[in-house]
Amino acid sequence: MMDSYPTNLALTPAGRLRIEWSDGQRREYTVQELRTKCPCATCREKRAEPPPLFPVLRVEETRPLTIARMKPVGNYAYSIDFSDGHDTGIYTLDLLRELGEPL
Repeated sequence: MMDSYPTNLALTPAGRLRIEWSDGQRREYTVQELRTKCPCATCREKRAEPPPLFPVLRVEETRPLTIARMKPVGNYAYSIDFSDGHDTGIYTLDLLRELGEPL
């Protein structure tokens, strides 16, 4: 487990998630990156499969992707609910430190 923890979470005007960490690091994440890197079992399985030749999109997937809700899971992770209805990913603090771009 890591020693630093989020001290502030905010959505930027550009729709990115910005996390400020207790060690002073700041990172920004696109919503698409977070959704694409979802750590849940279903998403990991889908990433391991070859992509479909003709993907069929649900109506929710045709709209701009946003974060609908984000809540802490214990002291080690966050659960993110996306506007496309996906809500099963648990993003550990370690994973969040790996993703995104440092500012």
